[in-house]
Amino acid sequence: METLLWLCNWSTLVVCAALKLPQISAVLGARSSRGISLPSLLLELAGFLVFLRYQCYYEYPLLTYLEFPILIAQDLILLLCVFHFNGDVRRAVPYIIICVSAWFILTLQQWILDLAMNLCTFISAASKFAQLQYLWKSRDSGAMSALTWTLASYTCAARIMTTLMTTNDLTILTRFVIMLALNIWVTATILHYRKTNIKSE
Repeated sequence: METLLWLCNWSTLVVCAALKLPQISAVLGARSSRGISLPSLLLELAGFLVFLRYQCYYEYPLLTYLEFPILIAQDLILLLCVFHFNGDVRRAVPYIIICVSAWFILTLQQWILDLAMNLCTFISAASKFAQLQYLWKSRDSGAMSALTWTLASYTCAARIMTTLMTTNDLTILTRFVIMLALNIWVTATILHYRKTNIKSE
């Protein structure tokens, strides 16, 4: 069991170190943020922030959440890319200020953090649904990276295992199961529209 836990933790860290890089690369290569939903990105960032703060506050084992600072940094880079290719990087500043402020506000009272964590699954699910809605509406996966979403699916599956083997926290477990299903759905949707666009060309 310890070997499996070690493998899940470290493989998740390695995957997350590069998780958003295909997406960032696709955006930079296309010089466009077409296909990326800004509300989805902001909701994902909020979900990651709450989740990281919750894990830190309750002093869960570091290896069970060490990827989240990496994911937050990558999401911030992607956010700046989206605003850059939409014409105004300065519009990202209020969002970054809100994230930094939220980090401190979340732990003013324990009930605030617990409530935020319970809402975190809904926030993260809303992030995936916002991306799905954007894809359904545009019928174009644009600069979306199927690899990024596939890797996100893997990390959720690995985190289901690590949660079961360490904290057994039902709130966290529920979040990862839901995120796994939604990440697979987004991946399938990206691949579907990619095939549709290739056929139409």
